[in-house]
Amino acid sequence: MNSFYIKKIKLSSIVYNHNYKFYPVLSMDNLRRKEKILIADDESSIRRILETRLSIIGYEVLTAPDGESALFLFHKEHPNLVVLDVMMPKIDGYGVCQEIRKESDIPIIMLTALGDVTDRITGLELGADDYVIKPFSPKELEARIRCVLRRVDKFYFSNTLTNSGIFNIGFLKIDINRKQVYKNEERIRLTGMEFNLLELLISNSGEPLSRTTILEEVWGYTPERHLDTRVVDVHISRLRAKLEDDPSNPELILTSRGTGYLFQRIIEINKNYNPVIQLQRI
Repeated sequence: MNSFYIKKIKLSSIVYNHNYKFYPVLSMDNLRRKEKILIADDESSIRRILETRLSIIGYEVLTAPDGESALFLFHKEHPNLVVLDVMMPKIDGYGVCQEIRKESDIPIIMLTALGDVTDRITGLELGADDYVIKPFSPKELEARIRCVLRRVDKFYFSNTLTNSGIFNIGFLKIDINRKQVYKNEERIRLTGMEFNLLELLISNSGEPLSRTTILEEVWGYTPERHLDTRVVDVHISRLRAKLEDDPSNPELILTSRGTGYLFQRIIEINKNYNPVIQLQRI
């Protein structure tokens, strides 16, 4: 089996801590379809190393040195996931994220500075699914990419239910099979991660879920830092903004003080073709 060999290297924004380890060219990842990953970063060393690493484990990798090139490649190549550095020439990562979100729900992972919490929160509020803090280990980014793509695969290719899979909860209609949500008969656009988060909360209605549990269940990894759980807070805020009549006084997605979040307790009162569900105030 061919191998790819890397010694310990340290660059300004990317760190290797794997001395004399071998990374196999062939793995289970190579057996699945080739997803396209777009890496947008103005540091050529980061683009080069990530292109090599991700190609080896089976992805088709596109790279862009600035935001303008990133948007061009996004429209031309239709990647499955985008990795965006915040600080880029021509158009910064925020601007690219905003433009992509106007027309697509594909996963976006932001690369942000270690000391700037604002960078991370702003990126998430604009529609990013996750972030990785610079300086970072390529192994961590690879794991985040696998987790996000796995969740998106689940979102788009979930098993078809035998019944309609449509639930009415108050003023919401949720179509589990099509992964669609309607509010007062108007389609509400959710990203894959947002729908998975909503589905998790509803399936555990009335039960508080910690931020760590939510991060593990929806994003697929255990937080290493307390700040990692801010991903959950911002996605909850985005869901409330889309679903609640008054996001500042939510009636569906509630805060459980000292724990995390929960969906208002629901009771199924009709188990026929179109289940009707009532909210039970907590």
